[in-house]
Amino acid sequence: MPTYQYECQSCGHAFERFQSMNDEPVKRCPECRCKVKRLIGTGAGIIFKGSGFYETDYRSSSYTESKKKEETSSSSESKSTKSESSEKKSKSDKSKSASD
Repeated sequence: MPTYQYECQSCGHAFERFQSMNDEPVKRCPECRCKVKRLIGTGAGIIFKGSGFYETDYRSSSYTESKKKEETSSSSESKSTKSESSEKKSKSDKSKSASD
């Protein structure tokens, strides 16, 4: 059952009521018996209990293995492209120094 928040339009008294959704809303302030207005509440907070709330907790073993393979292959590819670019740079530096 939700908790509803109310505020008196006359005295400003704010209070909460734990009511069923089917119950009639409160119409009078418990302090001064004037009209009340139901406020828009923030709702209930979500409470996570127990384990299983990390993205890796739900991954299958085949997924984690393929992910590891991807990471190792991408890191080796980036190393090879770096070495190729450094070789090209050193060749162009040599050709420049030879022409000077």
